[in-house]
Amino acid sequence: MAVTDFIDFSSVPQTPELAKTAPHLYNYRRVYRDSGDSPTRKPATAETLKEYLAMYERLGARHVVVKAKDIETSFGYRITNEDVAAFCKKHGPRYVGFAGVDPHKGMQAIRDLEHAVKELGLRGLNIQGFENKIDIDDPKMYPLYAKCIELDIPINLHTSVNFSVDTAMDHGQPRKLDKVMVHFPELRVCAAPPGFPWVHELIAVAWRHPNVSIGLVAVRPKYLAVANSGYEGLLQYGNSVLQDRIIFGSSYPALPVDRCIEEIEALPLKDGVKRKWLHDNAARFLGLK
Repeated sequence: MAVTDFIDFSSVPQTPELAKTAPHLYNYRRVYRDSGDSPTRKPATAETLKEYLAMYERLGARHVVVKAKDIETSFGYRITNEDVAAFCKKHGPRYVGFAGVDPHKGMQAIRDLEHAVKELGLRGLNIQGFENKIDIDDPKMYPLYAKCIELDIPINLHTSVNFSVDTAMDHGQPRKLDKVMVHFPELRVCAAPPGFPWVHELIAVAWRHPNVSIGLVAVRPKYLAVANSGYEGLLQYGNSVLQDRIIFGSSYPALPVDRCIEEIEALPLKDGVKRKWLHDNAARFLGLK
C-alpha cells in the first residue's frame, strides 16, 4: 500500500490494559459482526501488539491517537490516563494520548485532567457521553470545557447513535453540541462518530461553528458514496465548505486501517481534499507542526 504520512485519530493498541472491553458494549460486537464490516478480533497479546506496531510502521502513519476513558460512576470501568501515557512514552512520538475523566466526579475530574496534561503529557480530552450517561450540554460538562480552553487542548466528543442498550441513544445528539459552542466558541471539538442518524444536524453545527471538526471514525468511508446510507451529506459538504474539518479515524480494530484509507482514496473528492482528510485537518486540530 502506497499511502504514507497519515494521522489515525482513533485507534486501540493491542495491550491488555488498553484493549479491554466492558460488558455494556457487548451489543457492538453483534452490530459490527452482522454488518460484516469488522474483522474477527484477536485477544490482546504480545504478538498482536507486535502486529499492531508493525502495521502503523508499514503504512507510514505520522501519528496515531490513543484515548483513555473514565466511566467509573456509570459502569465501574476505566482505561487509565497513566496506561495511555505509558504506552505513548514507550512507543514514541507517533502515538498521541488523550485523557479520559469522569464528569460526575466534579472537581476531581478537573484535577485529573490537569494532571494528565501537565504531568503525563497527554494532548487532549476524550468524553464518550453515552458511556458516562451524560449529555453533551449537561452542566457537569461545562467546567471541563472551560478547562480544555485554559489548557489549550482539544476535546473528542461522541456525537452519534450508540449501540449499547444499557444507556440512552440521545446522549450523542449533535444539536446539544451547538448550545455548547454558543457558550464556548474557543473550544476545539472533534465530533465523532459523524452523527448518524443526525448527520445533517452535525453538518449544520460544524458549518455554524469553525472550531468544530467531524471525525470520520468507526464508519467505513465507502458509505459516504452509497445512496441512502445516511452519510451522503458528509461527502458533499466535506468536499466543499467543510473540507478543512473532516478528520479520519479507523477505530482499529473495529475497522482495518489500510482498507479505510483505500476507501477514502477511492471517494470522488477534489484534488488535495483527500490529503486534508487523512492528515492536514488532524494535524491542525492536534496543534502539530
